[in-house]
Amino acid sequence: MSNKVFSVWCWATFLSILVTAGIGDNGLLVETALAEVPPQTVYNPKPAENDLILPMPGDAEMVFRRVPVPGKGFWGDQERIIQIGDAAGGIFEGLQRTQISGSFPVGKENVWEIVLAKYELTRGQYTAVMGMDALLAVSGDPEDQKLPTLKGRALRDALMRPLTYVSYGDVLEFIRRYNQWLFDPEYPERIAAMPRVDGAPGFMRLPAEDEWEYCARGGVASTQAGTFDNGLPFPIAEAQEYAWHLGNAKHQLRPVGLRKADVLGFHDLFGNAQEMTSGMFRPEIWQGKPGGVAVRGGSVSTQPMDLRSAQRAELDVYAWNVDKNIIEERRSFNTGLRLAIGSNVVVTSAQRTQIEQEYETYRADLRRTMPVGRTLDNLVAQATVQLGSADTILARLMKDNPALNEPLMAVQATLDKAKERLELAQRESARSLAQDAARNGVNLSVYLSRLERLTATLKTAQELAAVSSRYQEQVAAVEKSMQELEKAMGEQMRGYQEKVGSLGEYEGTYIEYAFEQLGTKEMTKREQVVTELLKLHVQSFAEQRRADVEVWLGEFHKRFDGFSD
Repeated sequence: MSNKVFSVWCWATFLSILVTAGIGDNGLLVETALAEVPPQTVYNPKPAENDLILPMPGDAEMVFRRVPVPGKGFWGDQERIIQIGDAAGGIFEGLQRTQISGSFPVGKENVWEIVLAKYELTRGQYTAVMGMDALLAVSGDPEDQKLPTLKGRALRDALMRPLTYVSYGDVLEFIRRYNQWLFDPEYPERIAAMPRVDGAPGFMRLPAEDEWEYCARGGVASTQAGTFDNGLPFPIAEAQEYAWHLGNAKHQLRPVGLRKADVLGFHDLFGNAQEMTSGMFRPEIWQGKPGGVAVRGGSVSTQPMDLRSAQRAELDVYAWNVDKNIIEERRSFNTGLRLAIGSNVVVTSAQRTQIEQEYETYRADLRRTMPVGRTLDNLVAQATVQLGSADTILARLMKDNPALNEPLMAVQATLDKAKERLELAQRESARSLAQDAARNGVNLSVYLSRLERLTATLKTAQELAAVSSRYQEQVAAVEKSMQELEKAMGEQMRGYQEKVGSLGEYEGTYIEYAFEQLGTKEMTKREQVVTELLKLHVQSFAEQRRADVEVWLGEFHKRFDGFSD
């Protein structure tokens, strides 16, 4: 039997057995008798309320779950700040704070959501789009070559296993072909259930790393319960019930959906196949050397104690084969994927206008308090945020363990004192930075006044030197003094720029306090002008996150041109 003929026979047999039936917890076929959830099928073996189902060729399906993100609006607010990573994890799992965002707005409440596949992509779903011939051609799994000989339950189980042993390029080609099939203009009903932004439908893609980790940690429900920062969304002792790992799978992939769903309704986020994401692997997610592709979730080769939401590894897409001395496209037996539905940032001109309007408000206030608007080097600010997040955890512990209230209240009191000390430290640090920046600014202004006078002196000396050569030495002396002065100005400007940048990274309340303290002492006229400029420059840096040194220096020149104390 040829591969092409087998493809037709395979799916006719496969669908006749499975489309009208479901699969129970024990893997046996059972009757589908669900009223409030979608029908149980081979593509959705554990149907649940609110499953989002999109069609695939040959009556196949792709099932998704919607995951709301906190906050409202396109730009969001501080509720969207989450902490990812694991301080006790590997070297590539350092703690980071980031802003999580959704791809699609929901209703009139102006909230947003992530849409992620409920299961890992299976061999059967890949074949539905690409055909059996394509799977046999691209797969590096010797077992896949046996598919033409399988029947019944053996065929079903084989096609329900996660798609692995294919290259990253093969995955991207599958996503491209599936999108093309969905968006065929002759069949608009295929995207009837597709989430939309301003009327524009989404599209298939791989999930981003922060999307994946946010969903793996349990989303809004876990942030509200104070469990978001836990290593796993379930007790490690129950890992066997939620994940196929080395301890219960022994390097052997299993059909999707046999383990328990997590709190958001996802299956196999942990274990079975580790999952490709859309981003290049970097040592610290957002920074460091770009490498291969980041994969998440662990696999059937992961020790149960090593499973965690922050776990990440690198898939070397183009791998160096030392034995053969050649580059090969990596095909990994335990690396697969799950799809996400994404959307473009800008989908229509009207939507762009709305984003721009919202940005003005966001930039004026919220942006400076977001991770993108704060420096990773401000360790005091980071410590304050992390201590604040402990309040929710302590409150939950006291509620769940009344007998521990007394010692937990003592811990809370200690944390409150620590936060108070950090608050004072930030106030004092901001005050000190403002004072030092003002001192640099005053020195700079004095040098500018001196330079102005020397410029006038040089002009006179040059005019005299044109009449008599005996004034050449005076010209040379003035030029040397001006060079030294310009060098000193450069040093003061660099110090001013550095301190303005550091101060501009603080929250607005600390900046206001710093200038209030500056205003308590009596100032000269020069100091007053410098303080006015300093306020403008700190505000500029806080809004734009960059130092406009040339502009700032030009403003100093303008304000101190012809200045007299």
